[in-house]
Amino acid sequence: MTRAKKPAPRKRSTPSRTNSRSAGRIPRFLRALVVTSLASFGAATYMLNPQWRMPASASDLLSRLGWPSQERTAPVALPTPNSALVQTTFTECPQFFPNARPPAVPASQRLREVCFSSFAILHNGQTKTPVFVAERLNRQNLAQAKGLHRTDKFYADARLPRAERAELDDYRGSGYSRGHMAPAGDMATSDAMAQSFSLANMVPQDQTHNAGPWSRIEQDTRQYVMRAAGDVYVFTGPVYDSRPKTIGSGVAVPTYLYKVVYDATSGRSWVHWQANSANTKAGPPISYDEFVKRTGMRLLP
Repeated sequence: MTRAKKPAPRKRSTPSRTNSRSAGRIPRFLRALVVTSLASFGAATYMLNPQWRMPASASDLLSRLGWPSQERTAPVALPTPNSALVQTTFTECPQFFPNARPPAVPASQRLREVCFSSFAILHNGQTKTPVFVAERLNRQNLAQAKGLHRTDKFYADARLPRAERAELDDYRGSGYSRGHMAPAGDMATSDAMAQSFSLANMVPQDQTHNAGPWSRIEQDTRQYVMRAAGDVYVFTGPVYDSRPKTIGSGVAVPTYLYKVVYDATSGRSWVHWQANSANTKAGPPISYDEFVKRTGMRLLP
């Protein structure tokens, strides 16, 4: 698993002061010593080996060592369509992208590339949801998917840091369904089916919309793939307001959902754009160019 390349190094977080008077000077001294040592080691390592991944933040490293973070959680501030772009790499699973050329997306913090056996996810640790989920579908793999038993065993993805991932409790009692971005119905093997229930592949989705118009879009996409001459690439994901509503421990609720469909043989593309609402009705798709204007994401080569 590699991180997406960023146009500029991430700014170091400044730990907040603790309000507890019971904390002694020695624990604070040890914490400061650990933070300084980790930051110095990480910076030196990256300078000597620039081909390596950027080191994790001091807060991430301390949490993995069992030290509580003293950083305050800031409101989710999302990039705009005019933000500078960052080029993803997906070196471990380029097969899910047309011409093996992964997308460029508006720059954001905590972007992580996660590869599965039948799809790839660019995950945003700020929203705790995907930026996009990429699939490569064709008639053969959808034929294998027919009749495959649905597992319905949702799980938190341990490959993501705890502070950046959704947990089962986040959705419990929220009123939202755990909406698949790569649908379980697209999965051709039992392993792929099980992996599709990772919460990294989910967004909080209106239950009526999920079971109604969105389900029909997923079915219509599979029907098109079964008629297509070759591979069809599908990108699915959420779109947010600048300050989105959240559930649980900060899982952002999307305002819209999109599904980009690209037929690599014919060169045709279109985008389903749906409000994440019970009142959403089925409607005509928008063009890929219009999608780029609305989101800034360049998913196709």
